Amino acid sequence: MRRLSLFGATGSVGRSTLDLIRRDGDGWRVTVLTANSDVAELAKLAREFRPDLAVIADAARHAELKAALAGTGIETAAGAEALVAAARLPADLVMAAIVGSAGLAPTMAALEAGRDVALANKEALVSAGDLMMAAARRSGSTILPVDSEHNAIFQCLAGGRVDQVRRITLTASGGPFRTLGAEAMAHVTPAQAVAHPNWSMGAKISVDSATMMNKGLELIEAHHLFPVGLDRIGILVHPQSVIHSMVEYVDCSTLAQLGSPDMRIPIASALAWPQRMATPCAPLDLAAIGRLDFEAPDETRFPATALCRAAIAEGGARPAQLNAANEVAVAAFLAGRISFPAIVDTVRRVIDAEAPAAPASLQDIFSVDATSRRTAQHFVDQLIHA
Repeated sequence: MRRLSLFGATGSVGRSTLDLIRRDGDGWRVTVLTANSDVAELAKLAREFRPDLAVIADAARHAELKAALAGTGIETAAGAEALVAAARLPADLVMAAIVGSAGLAPTMAALEAGRDVALANKEALVSAGDLMMAAARRSGSTILPVDSEHNAIFQCLAGGRVDQVRRITLTASGGPFRTLGAEAMAHVTPAQAVAHPNWSMGAKISVDSATMMNKGLELIEAHHLFPVGLDRIGILVHPQSVIHSMVEYVDCSTLAQLGSPDMRIPIASALAWPQRMATPCAPLDLAAIGRLDFEAPDETRFPATALCRAAIAEGGARPAQLNAANEVAVAAFLAGRISFPAIVDTVRRVIDAEAPAAPASLQDIFSVDATSRRTAQHFVDQLIHA
C-alpha cells in the first residue's frame, strides 16, 4: 500500500485524484489532506479517507476544523508553515494540486525532502522552475507532470531520450473564443469565459485557457521539464482536445498521446507510474469523433503565448512576474472589474514597468510575486477609474 499526501484535496484535481483512489481499493493510503478554506469538505474527506493529518491553509479556521474532526484521532493543523511541514512528511507520492503561488512553498518542501511529486501546480515551475528543478536534482525526487499536455509528453518520451527529440508540440483547444473576432472579445463575460468547450476546470484555469495564457504557462513548464531548447517547443491549436501533445524524434517519427478530455487520465498516469491503472473514463472512439483539426495559434488575437515565450526566453524573474500579474488580472476580470482583453494588457504593462533581479531563492520569488501583484493592482485600479 502506497502513501499519498494530497495538497489541494477540495479542488478539481484533488477531487479527481480521490475518485481514482476510491476505485483503486487497497492500493493507496492517504496520509495527508489539505484544503485552502473549505473546512466542511475537508472534514468530510478526512472522515472518509482517515489521513494522519488534515491541514487548512486559512489559519483562522483551525478551530473549526479541529471541532469538525473531534474524536476521529486525525491530527489537524493550519497555516502556511503547517502546509510546508506536512509536505516534508514521509510519503510515496505528493500530489501538488494547490492552485496559484500558494503551492510554491509546499511543493519546494516536498522536493527538498526527496519526495516524488505529481505536479498539478502550474505556478511552481512557471514562477520558480529553475529552483524547483535544481531541488529535485539534488534530492533525487521524480517530478511526474499531471497537466494533460505535459503528462502526454512524459508518456511519449518513455523509452526515448531528450537528446533525440526534434520537436515537442503542445496542443491547445483554443478555448471558447477561438473563432471570435477581436471586437467581440471586448464584450465577453466571465460566465462565457469559464464555459470551456471540452474540459471541466476551475474558473481561473478556464479563463487562462480562454486567453491562451494557460498554454503560454504550459510552454514555460515544458521548457523546464523537457530541456530540448525553447526553439524546439511549439504550440498547435487542436479544437477537439483528443491529442494532448506530441513528440517528434530526429528520425521524423512523431508520437502522440490521445485520450478523452478527462483529467483523471493524466492523474492516473502519475499515480500508477511506471505502471498503469484502470480509470472510469470514456474510451476514445475515433470513428465517432470522425475528424481531428489543427491550426496555428493566432498571436494577434491571443498574444499571451508570445508574451510567455518572451518571458521564459529572458528568464530570471520574468515568469514569476508574469504569473503574479496574470493572477491579479484574472481575478479582476472574474469580479467584473476589467474587460477580457485587459487581462493580457495588464500583464504586459507590469512586465514593461519593472525589471526585477533574477531570484536566487524562493523568498526572492515571493518578493517578486508581491511587488508584481501590487503593480498589477495599480494598473487594474487605473482601468476602473479611467
